[in-house]
Amino acid sequence: RETRAAREELRALGYPPHWVEAISAYLALAIDRLADRGSMLCPWISNRETIGHTFVRFALPITWDFAESIPFEDSSGGYPGAVEWLARYLEHALAACRHSPVAPQILQRSATQALDERYDLIVTDPPYYDAIPYSDLMDFFYVWLRRSLHGLSPEIDAVFASPLAPKWDHERNDGELIDDASRFGGDRQHSRAAYEDGMYRAFQACYRALRPDGRLVIVFAHKQPDAWETLVAALIRAGFVVEASWPIQTERENRTRALSSAALASSIWLVCRRRPESTRPGWDKTVLAEMRQNITERLRHFWDVGIRGPDFIWSATGAALEIYSRYPVVKKADQPGQLMNISEFLRHVRRIVVDFMVGRVLSQSGDSISELDDLTAYYLLHRYSFGFEPVPSGVCILYAMSCGLSDRDLVQRYDLLSRGTPASASNGSTPDEDDEEEDEGGEEVNGRSGESSGSNLRLKSWQQRRQPHLGQSVNGKDDEPPPLIDQVHHLMHLWKAGDVRPVNDYLDHQMLDHKPLFRALLQALIELAAESSDERSLLESISNYLDQRKGLPNQSLPFSQVQARPSVPSRSRPE
Repeated sequence: RETRAAREELRALGYPPHWVEAISAYLALAIDRLADRGSMLCPWISNRETIGHTFVRFALPITWDFAESIPFEDSSGGYPGAVEWLARYLEHALAACRHSPVAPQILQRSATQALDERYDLIVTDPPYYDAIPYSDLMDFFYVWLRRSLHGLSPEIDAVFASPLAPKWDHERNDGELIDDASRFGGDRQHSRAAYEDGMYRAFQACYRALRPDGRLVIVFAHKQPDAWETLVAALIRAGFVVEASWPIQTERENRTRALSSAALASSIWLVCRRRPESTRPGWDKTVLAEMRQNITERLRHFWDVGIRGPDFIWSATGAALEIYSRYPVVKKADQPGQLMNISEFLRHVRRIVVDFMVGRVLSQSGDSISELDDLTAYYLLHRYSFGFEPVPSGVCILYAMSCGLSDRDLVQRYDLLSRGTPASASNGSTPDEDDEEEDEGGEEVNGRSGESSGSNLRLKSWQQRRQPHLGQSVNGKDDEPPPLIDQVHHLMHLWKAGDVRPVNDYLDHQMLDHKPLFRALLQALIELAAESSDERSLLESISNYLDQRKGLPNQSLPFSQVQARPSVPSRSRPE
């Protein structure tokens, strides 16, 4: 009421109409700031002695207690502070605008609409697939703006005509671009198709608005492969080719989203140009060969500058797209009439990246280790990146897909991951004997529940992997050897039992003495194990024994002799 009354007072004092409109809009925003600090979700920030605000993150979480602000006082959460923050922003924004050669224009319109002018550069940070429902969050502020601004101008009344912020208009086939099945009657396929088609129409509008030598820059950061596939499919369909790409560390390390999580630290910046309309289709073998050549040097560079984890996988994606996006479609040479779609192409890319990362962990050379089985590759990636700490499931899904696996199989079939945070792993140490009390379901650790969070997954230690078929041939067939990491863990159990004869039998049956990859894996695990841990001591003893077997073929040393032999020094863990 008082905000709207101020509008009439300004008019009575003779302020020009554009001043009245601007000041009234700023005062309406002050009410929004007041609402953000005045809800029952605002905690008390004890180390600063201030009131927190409602939207610490993109959700409305339950809070067990809250602090109540005094809206009319110049204290934390009060109205004077809200006005002061707006004034500070305006000073900052006006200073930036003064240095712009052209006055900036802000338009409230759909990105799918055609632009009237031609531009040298368009920069966009597009909607992140299914990550954040901005329109739903907007409603918290929208309802106050709608009341505060009513009657200020016909244009503003038109924008705030509906009771809530715009979601999706089925008649116009337009609205907020987000893959949200609830807006399509629960139809996930329809929701994804609407998102991809909307992104295509937005990129097509950019294509038509660019000058022939213009550039489109897209900023994107998402861990889910589906999000990338949908974005890239829309980009190529609209007629763009990726010209260059960089991972740029844009995310604050101390933001709430990044604390105690494996959130992306970098955004991938794709620089695109218009693809000539006369470009002919490409062929899969040529595209893949060019992609491998282009991506190898970039992978070495990204690794050397310290990019790791999910960031590393998506950093390589941009470099690979520089090849794939050159063509409107890519045909399969061996399958007439068939196309290599973006999903299939990205699977090739992720596998190349996985081989490179595993090669670095195993040999520090970065050479491709394509002969390594999928499960062992996943184990090394996860162990190197996160150790035994709990990791959000989204990251595990990305790594699993990159290795041709599923997170469900890693938990149930292979018994490699467990859900939740074990008590003994919460301090970052390697789970050893203390974790041996965990049962097959992974529910109990030292008598306490290990299921702290259903969205987190953690790697199991070798002690926790006790399934009867561990290290045995797949389906009982010798022509399908078990994953190499299973063989190592089974061998560790045999060694721990104290009888060298089963160890010899297993080494001979699996012919592990003649597998250089097995020795490389053993050395990598030694380097990944904590200093002075039982795991490291056990692995070094096995490595020493393999060395002794080279000099003593077909002989069995007394087990006490094997254990007593000094361990060989290991290389330091690769940076």
